[in-house]
Amino acid sequence: MSAMLFPILFPIAAGLLLFVMKEPKNRKVLTYLTGIGLLVTGGSVAYVLTHVPAEGQGMTLFRLTKALPVYFKPDRLGFLFAAVVTVVWILAGFFCFSYMEPHKGKREEGEKRFYGFYFIVYGILNGLVFSGNLVTFYMFYEMMTLFSVPLVLHTGNREAVMAGLKYLFYSFCGAYMVLFGLYILYRYGNTLTFTAGGVLNPEMVAGKEGLLLAAAFLMILGFGVKAGMFPLHAWLPTAHPAAPAPASAALSAVIVKAGVFGMIRVVYDMFGADFIRGTWVQTVWMSLALLTVFMGSMLAFRENVLKKRLAYSTVSQLSYILFGLALLQPTAMEGALLHVVYHAFIKCALFLAAGAIIHKTGKTKVDGLRGIGKQMPVTLWCYTVASLALIGIPPASGFISKWYLAQGALDSGIPVFSWLGPVVLLVSALLTAGYLLPVTMRGFFPGSGYRYPEEGEKGKKLFFSLTKEASPLMLVPLLVLAVLAAALGMFPNPLADYVSGIAAELL
Repeated sequence: MSAMLFPILFPIAAGLLLFVMKEPKNRKVLTYLTGIGLLVTGGSVAYVLTHVPAEGQGMTLFRLTKALPVYFKPDRLGFLFAAVVTVVWILAGFFCFSYMEPHKGKREEGEKRFYGFYFIVYGILNGLVFSGNLVTFYMFYEMMTLFSVPLVLHTGNREAVMAGLKYLFYSFCGAYMVLFGLYILYRYGNTLTFTAGGVLNPEMVAGKEGLLLAAAFLMILGFGVKAGMFPLHAWLPTAHPAAPAPASAALSAVIVKAGVFGMIRVVYDMFGADFIRGTWVQTVWMSLALLTVFMGSMLAFRENVLKKRLAYSTVSQLSYILFGLALLQPTAMEGALLHVVYHAFIKCALFLAAGAIIHKTGKTKVDGLRGIGKQMPVTLWCYTVASLALIGIPPASGFISKWYLAQGALDSGIPVFSWLGPVVLLVSALLTAGYLLPVTMRGFFPGSGYRYPEEGEKGKKLFFSLTKEASPLMLVPLLVLAVLAAALGMFPNPLADYVSGIAAELL
């Protein structure tokens, strides 16, 4: 069981070492050390996933009080999130090495600091997914917020500082809602250890159902802040454009999923699905999720800044997952978990593609990307594959998760929501096509009136002089993510079988 501690403690120690280490004169030393550290941590996570039993015994690291242990326990749900975190973190990290290369001879300021916090957040996320009780989860959840803020603040300009403060303020508000619910669960639950079916003591809960439902709703709303759920979603489209592209990819692909993970733990492992089912909490939760799906898609459709458009897309797509969870139905639960994985890889690819374009061309707005396919064809093809997957075009991965979500809604039999859910998901898919595909269409087919930059005598266009393709360290992560976005849709059964087992345990 001590194997679980290495992927938690090693990256945290590596990050702290980078802080105290003297800035190397040659930045390649820094990138080599960071790359080796990421691979070592990723290898340790792979070892845990393949050698530690999914339902093995837990371990107590130490105790905050006699009744509040810092406790880790492996389970299938945690392993799923650990795999997603590791794939995204390593690929975005290697992309970062090229993204932060000196520009026009000027070295990136704070690069060592960025890698230090990047390592620490990786270790904290591993601690979060391996947590065995709510106290441990909450402790790592708060640490994740505090240590991810510097990733948003990296550039140090006014926009980044204001975005970081907004992220911090919203996150703390959500965390305090969760903390209130934690107190209630400690009072009316048999334990704070995650237990499928819930931990509420029926004798103590009798007559206090209203208070428990209010606590459950506050915890859902609190974790919904991190997941970008209306009405506390505004931090997300502010933080993403201000952060470096690799940090935006990590935020959108992984850190927002911590809110989703928290909801699953609270609803299914603490209160229990049966306690929530049929109550006003479920109705409001489903309503907010569908409202966020539609609202996020509309805002993305109207947004011209590329990274901000992708941020609004994350607001919408995360609530696909929340709607699936709120249905409290096995098929919808499978769709939600599949979308957790698919969205992580897809959105990481989209943000890294946006980062590569901005890094190479300096263009940040969608209107300025006409003809970009001539300059960066591989990057734009990766963006296109990821876009088709997010829209849900078969056989790409997004189609599979949305199929499960729609089927789960129809099978739920919940009045109104059983048909309203699939309708909203379909409308959102059309809007997703409307805000993602124009980048591809204008990039590859700019129109007859568009003139490419001309070089050479008499206006002769030289293809290789136009090409501004991203470097191999940027392209390889993009290609891997694009392949995953497509392949997981063409071969969905292994992952679908795995999440089916998780849904069966929780419901």
